[in-house]
Amino acid sequence: MFALNLFGRGLADTYTVFLLPLEREFGWSRAQLTSVYAVYLLVNGATAPLVGLMFDRVGPRWVYGVGMACLGAAFFLAQGLASLWQFYLFVGVLVGLGVSFNGMVPGSALLARWYRARLSAAIGVAFSGIGVGAVVFIPLAQYLVSHYDWRFAYRALGFAMLALVPVVLLAVPWRRYAAGHPEFRAVAKHHAAGEGWTLRAAMGTRIYWGLAQVFFCTAAGMFSVIVQLVAFLIDAGFSPLAAASAFGFIGMLSALSVMGSGFIADRFGYRQTVTASFVGTSAGMLLLLAISEWPSWSLLALFVPVFGLCMGTRGPIVSSVCARHFAGPRVATIYGTIYASNALGAAFGSLMGGWLHDQSGGYQVGVGFALAFIALAAAPFWSVPALKHFR
Repeated sequence: MFALNLFGRGLADTYTVFLLPLEREFGWSRAQLTSVYAVYLLVNGATAPLVGLMFDRVGPRWVYGVGMACLGAAFFLAQGLASLWQFYLFVGVLVGLGVSFNGMVPGSALLARWYRARLSAAIGVAFSGIGVGAVVFIPLAQYLVSHYDWRFAYRALGFAMLALVPVVLLAVPWRRYAAGHPEFRAVAKHHAAGEGWTLRAAMGTRIYWGLAQVFFCTAAGMFSVIVQLVAFLIDAGFSPLAAASAFGFIGMLSALSVMGSGFIADRFGYRQTVTASFVGTSAGMLLLLAISEWPSWSLLALFVPVFGLCMGTRGPIVSSVCARHFAGPRVATIYGTIYASNALGAAFGSLMGGWLHDQSGGYQVGVGFALAFIALAAAPFWSVPALKHFR
C-alpha cells in the first residue's frame, strides 16, 4: 500500500510543477490551468464509489493494475498535448482514474482485512506513501522540467509507470493480501452476504455525513492553496527549485504526520488529534499571508514544518473511523462514497483558488477562503456525538 500510494497521488501532485511552464507556453489563465487539476479531482471523487464496488467484487489485483496502467498512459501521452481539452482528457480524466484505482478506497478496505485494534495506525503508515511520493517526485519533476522541458518530464515519468504495470499485476501476491487475517476470514464465514451495513443504512446516520463534511471542507480549504503553492512561492521571489523543494519537504513532513496520526489518535483521542491538526493548518496559512507581504527564508523555514506536519493527518483518521464504524462486506463501497466528498471538495477548492487569484490578482483572498473552510471541516468532531466520543 505504501509503494502504490507513493506512485499514485505522489505523481499526480507533480502537476503543481507544470503549472507555470504551461502558463508560459500556452498563455492559459490560472483558472484554466487549475481547472485541469480540478477535473482530475472530480473524476477521482466521482469514480471512488465505483472503485469501492469493483474492489468488493473482483479484488485488488485488477483494481491496482488498472490504476497503474491509467497513470502510466496519462503521463506518457501528456508529452504530445497542445490543447486545453487534451489536458482535461489525459491529465484530468485519465490521471483521476489512475489515482482513484490506486488510492485510499481500495487501500483502506484491504488494510481493514488485516488490522482492527491498530487500524488507524496501519492506515497512517500505508498512506504516508503519498507524502513520500511528493518528496521524491515533485523535486524530480522540477529538475526534469528545468534541465530539459515539461514534455520530457511527462515522457520520462510515464515510461517509468508503464514499466511497473506487469510488476503490479504479476509479482504482487494479491490473493494472499485479499484473504485477510485469519480472524477476518473466520468472521467473514459467519456473515451472510446480506448482513452488515448497507450504503442506504450508512447514509441515514449523522456520522456518515459528518465524515463527508470533514473530507469535503478539508479538501476545499487545502487544495485552494496547495495547487498553486509552488507558483505562489516563485511569485514571492523564491527560485523554482527552491519552491519545488519546499513543496517536497512539506510532502515529507506530511508523510511523517500521516504515519503518526493513527498512533497519536489512539493515544490522545480522535477529536483532539484532528482539532490540533486544523489549528496547525490554519497557522500555516497565516504564515503564507505573512510571506506574501514580507517574503523571507525565515518565514518559509517556519511555514514548511507547521503546514507540513498537519497536512496529512485527517485522511487516515477519517478512513479508520469509517472502516471501523461501518465494518462489513460493503465497507469499501460505503467508504468510496464518503471519499468522493473529499475529491469533490478538492476540485471545488482547486477551481476557487484559481478563480480567486484571477479575480483579485493575488493569493490573499484565496487563503481567506481556505481558512473559512478549515473551520467548517473541524466542526463535525465537535457537533456529531458519534465523532465527539469516538475511540
